[in-house]
Amino acid sequence: MMKAGVYFGHDTRKWNPKMAPYISAKRKGIRKGIKGIRKGIHITNLTRTARFLSEACDLVFDAASSGKEFLIVGTKKKAAYSVARAAIKARCHFVNKKWLVGMLTNWSTTERRLQKFRDLRMEQKTGRLNRLHKRDGAVMKRQLSALQRYLGGIKYMTGLPDIVIILDQHEEYKALRECITLGIPTICLIDTNGDPDLADISIPANSVGISSIRLILKKLVFAICEGRSSYIRNP
Repeated sequence: MMKAGVYFGHDTRKWNPKMAPYISAKRKGIRKGIKGIRKGIHITNLTRTARFLSEACDLVFDAASSGKEFLIVGTKKKAAYSVARAAIKARCHFVNKKWLVGMLTNWSTTERRLQKFRDLRMEQKTGRLNRLHKRDGAVMKRQLSALQRYLGGIKYMTGLPDIVIILDQHEEYKALRECITLGIPTICLIDTNGDPDLADISIPANSVGISSIRLILKKLVFAICEGRSSYIRNP
C-alpha cells in the first residue's frame, strides 16, 4: 500500500472532520500539484485501511459465494479501463463512463433503455441497420453508440444489484445516494474529504491516484473471484 500511494490524502484545508480517526498525520510544507501550489496533505492511517479492506473482502467473498450480483462504479477517465477490466474478470456489472441520474432509483426507465440497447445490438448483428435509409441508419447508430457508452457495462443486469462498490465517494456521490435510498449495501473508497458514515463499509484510501484505486480494486475483485469459484463448486 505504501508503494501504491494509498496513504496520500487530500489537502489539509479540504478535509472532512469525520475522517479524523482515519488520519495518522499531516505532511507539512508546500507541494506543487496538478492544479497549482498546495499547503500540505493528510496522511491516511494504513492500519485502518487494511482493516476495512479486509472486512470488505470478507463481505464480497461471502456474497459472491452465495451467487450475489455486484455493480462497480468508477467514472474517472483514468480509471475507466481498470474498472471495466476488473469487472469483466469478476463477472460484475459496471459503470465507468457516466452515472445517469435515476439509473437505480428509476429502474423501470433503465430497463426500457436496456431493452432498446439490446434491440439495436440485434439489428446491428443482423445487418438491418446497414439496410436502413442513410439518415435513419445514422441516427440509430448514434443511439447505439451512446447506449453502449453509458449502459454497456450493465447490459446483462436484469435487476437491482445486491452490493455496489464505489471507487470514489466524492466523485460518485449521486450513485451512493441512490443506493442509500434503495437500501443497497455499499462499499466505498473514501479519501480524507469523504464521509465515512454514508457507506456500509468505508475504506479510507487515496481515491485520486490510479495505483491506489487499482490496488484496492484488485483485492476486492480477487475476493469476488474466489467467492464465485466457491459458489460454482458448491451451488
